[in-house]
Amino acid sequence: MSGVPKQLFIGGTWQDAADGTTMPVDDPATGEILCHVADAGPKDARLAEDAAVAAQPEWARTAPRARSEILRRAYEILLARTDELALLMTSEMGKPLAEARGEVAYAAEFFRWFSEEAVRIDGDFGILPDGRNRMLLSRRPVGPCLLVTPWNFPLAMGTRKIGPAIAAGCTMILKPAPQTPLSVLALAAILQEAGLPDGVLNVVTTSRAGDVCEPLLRGGRIRKLSFTGSTAVGRLLLAQCADTVVRTSMELGGNAPFIVFDDADLDVAVDGAMTAKMRNMGEACTAANRFFVHRSVAEEFAGRLAERMGALVVGPGTRDGVDVGPLIDTAGRAKVEQLVEDAVGRGARVLVGGRTPEGPGCFYPPTVLTDVSPDSDLMGTEIFGPVAAILTFEEEDEVLARANDTPWGLVGYLFTQNLDRALRVSERMEVGMVGLNTGLVSNPAAPFGGVKQSGLGREGGRLGIDEFLEYQYLAIPVR
Repeated sequence: MSGVPKQLFIGGTWQDAADGTTMPVDDPATGEILCHVADAGPKDARLAEDAAVAAQPEWARTAPRARSEILRRAYEILLARTDELALLMTSEMGKPLAEARGEVAYAAEFFRWFSEEAVRIDGDFGILPDGRNRMLLSRRPVGPCLLVTPWNFPLAMGTRKIGPAIAAGCTMILKPAPQTPLSVLALAAILQEAGLPDGVLNVVTTSRAGDVCEPLLRGGRIRKLSFTGSTAVGRLLLAQCADTVVRTSMELGGNAPFIVFDDADLDVAVDGAMTAKMRNMGEACTAANRFFVHRSVAEEFAGRLAERMGALVVGPGTRDGVDVGPLIDTAGRAKVEQLVEDAVGRGARVLVGGRTPEGPGCFYPPTVLTDVSPDSDLMGTEIFGPVAAILTFEEEDEVLARANDTPWGLVGYLFTQNLDRALRVSERMEVGMVGLNTGLVSNPAAPFGGVKQSGLGREGGRLGIDEFLEYQYLAIPVR
């Protein structure tokens, strides 16, 4: 932790909060304080906004190739420092080191992807239908942006937003989650080393999100908000954006259905369940939340899944051989405990797990529940923990109605060997992404996002840069 900056990054300089306030960063595996970082307030937000606004004109004029090469250099630095970044992430967030190394590679890939997209920002030219006018269509950066990232993938969510903003020519203020500021501060230092000009990226770590974000969104100079977090907070931010019609993209909550039909390859389905449920200890918006398994294979599927889940090793993410680290904090663990207790109280049967271990740290064991009542709280709540809740079904129309019976629509998982059914069911699922016979949908080259109350817009893929670009139409009469 000693080599990571602990200050705010504003206008290319590291500085303390204006009022000198700091906030602690905890280790969820022990409950101990790792360090303290600057805790920004409204004055710091204004300074960051001034820096981003001042840098915007020159940055927008910077050659696409120059922006591309900065991202490429940052990509290479990230990979070269995989081990130290993974240890940093594990220390502040809890995930096992092997998984943290995977996130570094995933995060770096967004920089490589958008380094290639930076030089492919195109436009259009055409003859209008009257034959007397020409149309020139160009794309330009939307302007200064506010980026708000969550704690569960602190490095990857940073690069997924910073990458397209840099590629498009936008300056930005990034507010990381207060639980995991260190990964983002390290990322800012890497981008500075890669040659990013002063003021293009500004990082404000804070425990006072409302005091920092609301004035920026209502002030009229921020032109874009990119937010990843809960649907409840997303609604508040949308209201704040309304005053000055700030352009928004949001990746919000999920309640992912995981459907296993009677013809599914159960080896593939169980492997997919382990990925979709246990990636990041279940603390992912893409995590499978509701398992719908055909009655004819439910018992075998549940038994296999329980065996796999029960074999996972729980412990501090820095310890060799650990598969499952701690949850992010005591509030997160208490939520999981309450959801499991409610389900059991309504008749659910615990096949494995279900009891909080004694001792320090925010640990919770991998848990499989069967005979889950549809009225259980965890059916309508994003669990964000290592709990697989299994229900059964018999008919296709029945399971689709139950899968779609939620205000969220981020991702769904579907396991079948029947191609007709795969296409038919996936087209009827009310989600932005479908994993067909796989438990992993996230990829920097694919557009990530949902429908309904799971968000607006897309991140990653060829569409990801569009969120940071505006169109301008130029009418040209020809005499």
